[in-house]
Amino acid sequence: MERVMLAAAIANSNSSTMNASLAYLHFAGGYLPSDSKDWRTIILALLVAVCLVGFVENLCVIGILLHSAWKGKPSMIHSLILNLSLADLFLLLFSAPVRATAYSKGVWDLGWFVCKSSDWFIHTCMAAKSLTIVAVAKACFMYASDPAKQVSIHNCTIWSVLVAIWAAASLLPLPEWFFSTTRHHAGVEMCLVDVPAVAEKFMSMFGKLYPLLVFCLPLLFATFYFWRAYGQCKKRGTKTQNLRNQLRSKQLTVMLLRIAITSALLWLPEWIAWLWVWHLKAGGPTPPQGFIALSQVLMFSISSANPLIFLVMSEEFKEGLKGFWKWMIIKKPPRASQSQEIPAGNSEVLPGKVPSPESPTSIPEEAKPSSPSSSKEKTEKTEIPILPDVEQFWHERDTVPAVQDNDPIPWEHDQETGGL
Repeated sequence: MERVMLAAAIANSNSSTMNASLAYLHFAGGYLPSDSKDWRTIILALLVAVCLVGFVENLCVIGILLHSAWKGKPSMIHSLILNLSLADLFLLLFSAPVRATAYSKGVWDLGWFVCKSSDWFIHTCMAAKSLTIVAVAKACFMYASDPAKQVSIHNCTIWSVLVAIWAAASLLPLPEWFFSTTRHHAGVEMCLVDVPAVAEKFMSMFGKLYPLLVFCLPLLFATFYFWRAYGQCKKRGTKTQNLRNQLRSKQLTVMLLRIAITSALLWLPEWIAWLWVWHLKAGGPTPPQGFIALSQVLMFSISSANPLIFLVMSEEFKEGLKGFWKWMIIKKPPRASQSQEIPAGNSEVLPGKVPSPESPTSIPEEAKPSSPSSSKEKTEKTEIPILPDVEQFWHERDTVPAVQDNDPIPWEHDQETGGL
């Protein structure tokens, strides 16, 4: 019994010594050696849940946006929201499974290339999302200021903006690609950030500037543009069309602002862990492994939260999901009587409370200017719309002679006509 206790004490001392030696290593690729199997199971379960929910939500968002783009000319806001969903889908398909696998094992066995590209790919997608939020805030301000200017944007401009976003996002985290590699440490294969002495000053500066360029400055610019767009929405319009545009732009601004705030809050713990790890000093406190792992889970949960916001705040998304659900159950396209045709010029649908900033939508009657004498008449017309066929039928009824309407025995005339 004493020998067993002594062996356990030696194993614990060796494990604590190994953990102390590993505490100051800069791990990459999501590799975090942990002795707790329960903790690995929790992180794995959370990542799997985030992946499943976010994958379904982003597929719905992408499907609805592609359908609206197929029906009409794509807009800048359409394309930027689609870019956000594609970046989320890339993270959930390629990065989250790698993190889940790395967390669940104590040894890195995913290879050199995955170790080298894992962090770079994650930060490329996240930087693309951050820059896209700035661009969509700018586009929202353009629409709030001048809706016609937003409509007149050409496809070449849209593609140029998207290419510039992904090019900048892929270049900013390149130092992580250069210095991430696999190393044998304490007889175990690990994925580490191995910075040579020549590049220590450069990487120290990179650890400070990268969060500033990817998180702080984009959030500042996005907040500035959203604030200006909301200020434009509060201006009173004198015409009905101005009131409609004002209502649409306000709803759009609130929805996109919630996207930006949610992304910033869920991404903030990851940047705290980033600064802590990159500026860790010898003898200083090390970040807990649980905090690092949970910050990664929160970062991936952005990919599930963003499409959920679109779904909750957008009536068009709800209608699209209802139609998809009916199609899955019935396996038949919806009848023409249940769907309303949209004119070709107003075919765009933006995933906000309003279909699109470029297409007119139904505005509540309180927002439309009306005189007191005609308010009741307009309300009745709004509540009971008259279809053209019904109106033509009653018009023909009015032109029939009054004698036939007052005939008490119309069936005898029918018999006489039949007899003739």
